[in-house]
Amino acid sequence: MNKFLSVYKKKKVLVTGSTGFKGSWLCFWLHLLKCNTIGIALRPEKGSILFNKLKIKKKIKQYFINIENYKKLNQVIKKEKPDLIIHLAAQSIVSLSYKYPQKTIKTNVIGSLNILEAAKENNIENLIYVTSDKCYLNKDNKKIYIESDRLGGEDLYSASKASAELIFEAYQKSFLKAERPIKFASARAGNVIGGGDMKKDRIVPDVMKSLINKTRLEIRSPKAVRPWQHVLEPLYGYLILGNYLIKNKLKKNIQPNWNFGPDVKNIKSVKEIVLKSLKYWNIKKKFIFKKNKKFREVNFLMLNSKKAYKEIKWKPKLNFDDTIRLTVEWYKSYYNKKNLEKITKKQIEFFLKK
Repeated sequence: MNKFLSVYKKKKVLVTGSTGFKGSWLCFWLHLLKCNTIGIALRPEKGSILFNKLKIKKKIKQYFINIENYKKLNQVIKKEKPDLIIHLAAQSIVSLSYKYPQKTIKTNVIGSLNILEAAKENNIENLIYVTSDKCYLNKDNKKIYIESDRLGGEDLYSASKASAELIFEAYQKSFLKAERPIKFASARAGNVIGGGDMKKDRIVPDVMKSLINKTRLEIRSPKAVRPWQHVLEPLYGYLILGNYLIKNKLKKNIQPNWNFGPDVKNIKSVKEIVLKSLKYWNIKKKFIFKKNKKFREVNFLMLNSKKAYKEIKWKPKLNFDDTIRLTVEWYKSYYNKKNLEKITKKQIEFFLKK
């Protein structure tokens, strides 16, 4: 077993957002590690497949509650007393923040506040508090962001993630400097792709659903550049960071914020990711460029992850071809009604051998 992951055997880890895309992958991985995993999340959304296809409910102890409900959330955390909380629950779609601004703020800000408060009140020692690469104030000037850069957002989704980070910082400075400090860390990653994501207005799910359902493929912002990374990359980062928290191996004065971004070679345009996906699906398909009039999108976004490499020995494993190939392989397996648990396990094993 990987030396950084062996710590999770028989540990109790609570994952919020366990029915979501990243949450389902993480819970499946923790199950392989023989971890005692607890999930907190809403019930799977209509159209989502991962939680059910991977039979996550049979592999973990699942609570279907809303993190906006502090009383219920606190009751679960008080009862379970996990060794580590990995907070993934969020309203994660930029377009929906325009349609449901209050819901986005309630979930991403108040819900995250509730996690911090419940962890503090129940003396939970270790917390990984996941936000997004969109928490940085992005002026579209091709800046590569480091953890100390200014936070902010000119759309509600980005603002909600920046706000969550500001609240995290306030908690860290206000409450967590006792003689035996609670070990909390925030993690920033984004543009995560991989098998099983079925969310609307995300480029890879949109392409895959178009191929599976044989519908017209419309692509917005084809020239927009993003740091694409497979879902296993940031999850591995969270797991390594969790190891350092549990074993109290981080430097005492290190700042608690962490970027987990891909190699610079994975910075590709939306058009490039579409073409590469079609190549690995082995299909020729016409697609339409559709001008985005609904919401603001920046053209460039990239994280500097040197701190993660220096301090916890994390670095991305997969190149762009591997990232797209694994993603397409998973969706094709779903389309061909193959055993998705076997496919997912196989992909995790491939990733760890890289």
